[in-house]
This record gives sequence, structure tokens and C-alpha cells, in this order.
Amino acid sequence: MPPLLGALMYAGGRPFVLLLLFSASVLLGFRGADASVHDYGGRRFTVKGNAFILHGGSEGLYASIPSPNSSAPASGNSFIRFEKIIFRRSKEAAEKAKNAVTRTTSTVKAIIFEVEDRNNIGGSAYGGQRAICCTADLAKLGACTEGTIIYRHSEHNPDWPQALSATFVGADLEATLSSKTIQITRTGMYNVYFIYCDPALDGLEIEGKTIWKNPTGYLPGTMGPLMKFYGFMSLAFLLLGIYWFSQYARFWTEVMPLQNCITLVIALGMIEMTLWYFEYVEFNNTGIRPKEITFWAVTFGAVKKTVSRMLILIVSMGFGVVRPTLGGLTSKVTFLGGTFFLASEILELVENMGTISDVSGKPRLFLALPVAILDAFFIVWIFTSLSRTLKKLQAKRMTGKLDIYRKFTNALVVTVIVSVGWIGFELYFKATDAYGEHWQSAWMIPALWQVLSFSVLCVICALWAPSQNSMRFAYSDDGSEDFDQEDDRYLIKPGPYSYKDSWSFSVSSDVKKTAIEETAVSKDEEDEDEKRE
Repeated sequence: MPPLLGALMYAGGRPFVLLLLFSASVLLGFRGADASVHDYGGRRFTVKGNAFILHGGSEGLYASIPSPNSSAPASGNSFIRFEKIIFRRSKEAAEKAKNAVTRTTSTVKAIIFEVEDRNNIGGSAYGGQRAICCTADLAKLGACTEGTIIYRHSEHNPDWPQALSATFVGADLEATLSSKTIQITRTGMYNVYFIYCDPALDGLEIEGKTIWKNPTGYLPGTMGPLMKFYGFMSLAFLLLGIYWFSQYARFWTEVMPLQNCITLVIALGMIEMTLWYFEYVEFNNTGIRPKEITFWAVTFGAVKKTVSRMLILIVSMGFGVVRPTLGGLTSKVTFLGGTFFLASEILELVENMGTISDVSGKPRLFLALPVAILDAFFIVWIFTSLSRTLKKLQAKRMTGKLDIYRKFTNALVVTVIVSVGWIGFELYFKATDAYGEHWQSAWMIPALWQVLSFSVLCVICALWAPSQNSMRFAYSDDGSEDFDQEDDRYLIKPGPYSYKDSWSFSVSSDVKKTAIEETAVSKDEEDEDEKRE
């Protein structure tokens, strides 16, 4: 059985049971999250300075596309729709308001603004700490009314930011935000915040939802290009699969175990890309994220990442080319692969299941860090193994195999250099775009990692494609590989040996003996390498 398949079976043991339990909890925990439908049931306000705030969502939205036929449905409309949003305060707060000497009102506002106008929310007196609710000092300056939310209209768009209000009058327990659809006429990253300033409303509860829509569907702005990208990648994997499987079918008698592993990676890639594409299509058409498809897309993606890394590792070790098996290293490779699968699956589930906003909470460090550390282990082990394999091939003068492995090494070096550069760019991009102003370019970050992974797979497919000469590059005993060209004239025409023939035979026997001894020494060296690894 190929080591990769064995690794997957290992992952199906006790760790996989734990993973299934975690996955089930993730699915249950996010069952109310519906893509562009932002549901606020159970959400709580948090204290920010002198205000109480609840983040209602952030999405990149394109401007509405006017319909040439005014009577046609506004399919090209871009909007944020507020539906049945109700605020509930505690009975104690309502009683205090009822018993107040003067009739009081408490207001909750929904502030909708484009990210470029973020500095128009809040203010400060004499250059001091910025406040969202009007303070006594600001009121003295005549800048606002004390206890109200501070916001100023944009210079380039006088109608923005927009504010909707819900007011508690007297002893009311509930206040309702009137349903309204806000048309988006300017492309940008839009934010919704629910804010109140009255401390008497502490513990306020909220119910209801907002629906966000782009001109082409319900996908958030950063995900729109990814739908097209995954469609393109599905086609790319299909073309690669057609080429590979046609070669596999033509030369199936010459197929090496290594090529079976490559076939598995291609099949996993085709399934993963197809699942992601249809997940985004369903999301875009209905506005509700299909969590079952998302779960399987994440799972197949984690399996593909794991198998791809293990494939590169065992190729670097010379599996099927320099050595017939991994020997004592199989358990170590399996353990590293199984651990990476678990860490990657959990991280991807947390990142994708229930993701609503374009600017959502970043993956927690304690989930992202293990994946990064395991990736570093893979890289170090891969290049260490490659170095040893190249030395063995060079020592044994296997020029054909050596040429292939040198090309493979060069491709990996280029990949690592590009990866390090892209990691640097990704860190810079996120550090300089805390508010999501460059949301239209954000899709390129995950896209390049997919392209890079696909490129490495293409290189492996080109170097080890099934052909009529495949078995020339497969593992064979060194003795038979170097000394299998015996003079076959003795098999064709037996007869008495001359002095010259007898001398040649004795020399050939000595060479055979020496070759066998060298083969035994070589195997001992491989065993020592396994122990060191």
C-alpha cells in the first residue's frame, strides 16, 4: 500500500474521531450564519470608550447597475436592507425610565458608512481622546448635543453616513428599527454599527437581520472574484487530469507506485476546486451559505494539502525511485501528515464556516500557528531528504534520475522563494489595510497559494508522467542495474572454455561478488540515513 494511503487510514483512527466531533460542533455553532444575511440574534453590545457598540457587518459592495428598462426587476441593484430589527431592554431599565421625574427617551442608532468616511464618526475636544458620544466639553464648544452620537456628513457624498433610529419612549420594553432598504450608489467597503450612548440601556438585546446584495448576487465583494477563480481552477485541474489519466491509461503496465500517489492528488484537487466553485455559486444565488458543501470543500482541501506535502516529501526521499519503501520512516511521515491534516482542517473550518463579513475576525493565533510550524517542519525535512537523495544518485552515477531530481529541486527552490516573498507581501497587505480599503484586491492572496500549489503539481506531473520508459526511473536493485549486462554468448552457444574465456569468467565472478558486497554496504548506508532522519 502506498504510504499516502496508509497515512489517510491512520488519520481515520482516534484523531479523526475527535476531528468529526469538533466539526459537528462547528456546524451546530454556526447554523444561524447565512452569508450575506447578517443575523443579530443573541449578539451583545460591547463598551467602546463612552459608547455601547455592536458591529453589524462589513462588506465590499459595488455600485448599483441601472436597469435600461425601468419596469424590469432591479437585478442589478446593490443594497443593504434592514429587516425586523427589534431592541429589548431589561424590565429594571424600563421601570427606572417610568419612575423618572421627567419623561425620558433613549435612542439606538444604526450608522451606515463607507470606510473612507470612518473619521466622520466621533470627535474630540481640544485634540484629546476621540469619543463617539458627545461629551460635556464638546457640547460646550457647540459641536453637538451631549449624550448623542457624533457623525458628520461626507464631503464627497452629502447623504452619507446614513443613520436609522429606534427610540424607547417612557417605559417601553421594545424599540423597533423601521425596515428600510439603502441603495448603494458608490462602490466601497460599507460598515454597519449599532450604537447607543445611554448607560441605562446596559444589557440591551437585539433581534433581526440585515441583507446585503451586490449587483451580480449575494456574494460579498471579496468573494465575487474567487467564484470565477475557482471556476478557472476547476477547468485547469480538468485539463491536467485529462492529460494525466490519458497517459496513465496508455502506459498502465509501466506505472510506478509514485504515479499512483500523483493520481490521488490530482483527483483530490479536481474535487476540491469543483466543490468551492459550486459553494460560491449557491451562495451567490440564494444569499445563504450551503454549510454542507462548505464543510466538504474544506475537508477535501485539507486532505489535498496533506497528501500534496507528503507526496513532495516522499519524492524527496526517493520513494519508488531510489528506495522501494520508506522503511522505518513511514510512521514518522504518517504522524506528521496526520497532525498537519488535523491542524489544517480545524483552522479552515473556523475560517470558513459561518464567515459573513469581508472584514471578519482574523483566525486565532493558536489555530494558525500550529499549521505554520508544521509547514516549516515539512520544508526542512523535504530539503534535507533531497540533499541526501541527490548525493546517493551522484555517488551511484544514475545520471537520468539525477537530472530529474535536479530539476525537481530547482522547482522547489523557486517555489520556496516565491512563497517567502508572498508571505511578506501578505503581512504588509494586512498590516496596511486594517479597515479593508483594498478589498477589491484581497482575493489575490488566497488565489496565489492555489496557483503555486497547482504549479508544483504540474512540475511533478511533467517529471514523472507515465510513459513507455517510466520503469527506467523506478527503483531497481543496484547490482542488477549496474551489472546486468552479462555476455550472453554462453547462453546461446555452450562449449568448452578457452583460457581467455576462463579468465573472463573468473573476473566476471569477482566483479559480481564485489557488486553484491557494495549493494549490501549501500543498503546499510540507507538504514543509517533512516535512523538519522
